[in-house]
Amino acid sequence: MKARKAKPAPTRSALTHLDSDGRPAMVDVSAKATTAREAQAECRVRFPAAVAAQLRANGLRSAKGGIVDTAIVAGTLAVKRTAELIPFCHPLPIDGCRIAIDWLDENCLRIECRVRTVHRTGVEMEALTGATVAALTVYDMCKALSHRIVIGPAKLLAKSGGKRDFGSAA
Repeated sequence: MKARKAKPAPTRSALTHLDSDGRPAMVDVSAKATTAREAQAECRVRFPAAVAAQLRANGLRSAKGGIVDTAIVAGTLAVKRTAELIPFCHPLPIDGCRIAIDWLDENCLRIECRVRTVHRTGVEMEALTGATVAALTVYDMCKALSHRIVIGPAKLLAKSGGKRDFGSAA
């Protein structure tokens, strides 16, 4: 059996979910300060023009019901269950979650998810999960109309409250 060469410990710019042996590991946040944390993410859902027109004419309702309200509920549930879906996410108390859905242009819905907590780690993954699950729910509710619906991009818009702020989560 070959001797395994020891890998250096991750540096600040290295991946944080690897231990000194290069194996997956949850980040230990016990030494971090508890602060107010917020993250904002978005995901887009683009429809074929005829489908978008039909959805607009029907007040964003499909045969399955109200698309926006269902997507908001699904996204909120996903935010609260992110640690069950993403292996190295810490379970967090969610102090606030707001999901907004509106037309970005004639054929594209923009889903924004904003999440808040007071904890030792941020809520970026929760915001991204909420936005994308809401988008998946929109797709599910509209797929009978077309399978040419496109989800994405999904992206982090802002985060605040940790060592490094990004964007403007205010």
